[in-house]
Amino acid sequence: MKRLMSNAVSLFVVVIVLLLIIPLSPFFLDVMIILNISVALIILLISMSITESLEFSIFPSLLLITTLFRLGINVSSTRNILTNSGSAGQVIKAFGDFVLQGNVVVGFVIFFIIVLVQFIVITKGAERVSEVAARFTLDAMPGKQMAIDADLSSGLIDEQEAKTRRYKIQKEADFYGSMDGATKIVKGDAVMSLIITAVNFIGGVIIGMVQGSMSFTEVLSIYSIATVGDGLVSQIPALLISVATGMIVTRAVAEGSLNQDVSKQFLAQPQSIMIAGVIIAVLMLVPGMPKIQMAIVAILFVGGGVYITRRMQEAAKMPELEMAGPVAGGLAAGGMEEEEGAVSEEEYYRDINNIYSLISVEPVEMEFGYSLIPLVDESSGGRMINRIVIFRRQYAQEMGLVIPSIRLRDSSSLNTNQYVIKIKGEEVAKGEILVDYYLALEPPNLSGEVDGIETVEPAYGIPSRWITPENKEIAEIYGYTVIDPLSVMLTHLSETLRRHSHELITRQEVVQLVENTKKNSPELVEEVVPALISYGGFQKTLVNLLREGIPIKDMETILETIADTIPNSRDIDAITENIRIALKRTITRRFSENGNMRVVTLDTELEKRMIASLTKSDQGTYMALSPDIMQNIIEQISEEMKKFHELAQDPIVLTSQVIRPYFYRLIEQFYPNVYVLSFNEIANSVQIQALGTIAG
Repeated sequence: MKRLMSNAVSLFVVVIVLLLIIPLSPFFLDVMIILNISVALIILLISMSITESLEFSIFPSLLLITTLFRLGINVSSTRNILTNSGSAGQVIKAFGDFVLQGNVVVGFVIFFIIVLVQFIVITKGAERVSEVAARFTLDAMPGKQMAIDADLSSGLIDEQEAKTRRYKIQKEADFYGSMDGATKIVKGDAVMSLIITAVNFIGGVIIGMVQGSMSFTEVLSIYSIATVGDGLVSQIPALLISVATGMIVTRAVAEGSLNQDVSKQFLAQPQSIMIAGVIIAVLMLVPGMPKIQMAIVAILFVGGGVYITRRMQEAAKMPELEMAGPVAGGLAAGGMEEEEGAVSEEEYYRDINNIYSLISVEPVEMEFGYSLIPLVDESSGGRMINRIVIFRRQYAQEMGLVIPSIRLRDSSSLNTNQYVIKIKGEEVAKGEILVDYYLALEPPNLSGEVDGIETVEPAYGIPSRWITPENKEIAEIYGYTVIDPLSVMLTHLSETLRRHSHELITRQEVVQLVENTKKNSPELVEEVVPALISYGGFQKTLVNLLREGIPIKDMETILETIADTIPNSRDIDAITENIRIALKRTITRRFSENGNMRVVTLDTELEKRMIASLTKSDQGTYMALSPDIMQNIIEQISEEMKKFHELAQDPIVLTSQVIRPYFYRLIEQFYPNVYVLSFNEIANSVQIQALGTIAG
């Protein structure tokens, strides 16, 4: 029995096919007709009860089954009409007698009107809506997929929720694509009903007059009843199914069932209802109008509108009394927005807690133009999400800081090929890439030029050009470094995050790092944080390190150095310098290559001048050099940086420990990518190679 129930639909389809072949007695034909009408009525009620189309995703297949079922009944009823002298069961006879009422012309006119309403109005409209919905749904898929990936990367949803939403988008596209084809079935069913009706009537007349020797009046009476009845018992379910089709494909935006949405949205406009009642009352003045009927309708509309208005006013008073303080404070800044917004939006922002969602700032955002969506959208083969995950892991292993989730979103305000990187809501970097091209970085010594669009590499400012895929091999032969568009964008993102990583270490992140260290060194953490240094002071120390590219992964050494330094000095700068010395092996590994470190040094006389210019103030110690000397230093650094660019290495200036932090602050505003190290921060095992000297 269980196996039979699990295959009930398959058996039902087989029965439908048999209806086309095996004759049915009038009794069983009545059962099938009643079942057909009942199923169509159930489908219509379901279509009005669902809140979104995917809740009834089997509808396209169900539409095919019910249409085939109706055609099977039509074939069986036609066989009975033509072989049993118009007798095809009680249901068909009852419908025919009820509609005809003794007048054949009226019966046929009503039947054809029902068919034309279904064919021209409902089916044609549903077909067009399905076609447009299918196209728009497919066009919107990349944007929806990107939104899901952005929410996933920002931590708003988990992987399971992302899979569910992706599956829903795919199902939605498949559903509207199926509905686009299923509406053609409804259209064909309406045409077929006209053909079957004509066959029944013409065939019945021929059989009755030629084979049955009946008079034309008798034939017309018998076969017209059977024809119209048969047409109605097939068209009424077909009409119900067509209406259900239109209901489903037009449910674009729904908050509840159709009954709930109509009641909520229709009754939300009582003024329109009252105005309609007044207009009906005015029409009573037209001579010949039924005044009593119109007066009843006008009174119902005006009275109903007044009643609904009072109910809405009473409902609005309660929340106003409960939240009088918060709302009064918010109207001054947002009154115009609330007046122009929808009722639901107004109700939403009456709760002051919901307004806080408007002022939240994402730590890291990346916005894209429309053409760059395929690089991000995983369904289109985009690999950006995976590459960001890899970068976050590598950066955590290298620097000891976990980059927060990056919100990815498309933006209509950007050009199609542009992208923007934002830190805490503000733009810090911007670039433009060509998706179908490769970026070729120019080497110092070109052996040949390749055709392309000249540009500048966004992360490092290297002269480059966009080349077509056909020129990739020849560009590599000429010495160009060829990079794909996704790598260009990710390199820019990673370098931007490295430069601004000190802005991303929040107080909450510091607490998380401390708790992580406590797992291995609980006694050390309890001794230092917050006993010797507050979380705020510890955050400033870590910010100082990250601003200059110093890894904070060795948290135990950092905490031990703080514990050793604080008894002598609580100055954050002094603590930072001692930590840098303690991390000399880390700094040496970070800035050296194969045991060598290429640097630019400061002239001894210049260092003496700088030490003499150190001045203390309430804001701290700073270097008070004359403008001429500062200008000279900046110009020399600019020249020395060219040597590092040729070597593809980060520029490093080596100074004494005394002036290191002050010299860094001096040049940071001009050259934020220059690293300033002191001799005490470099391990003895490394070989220092001076590329130049900055003189006074």
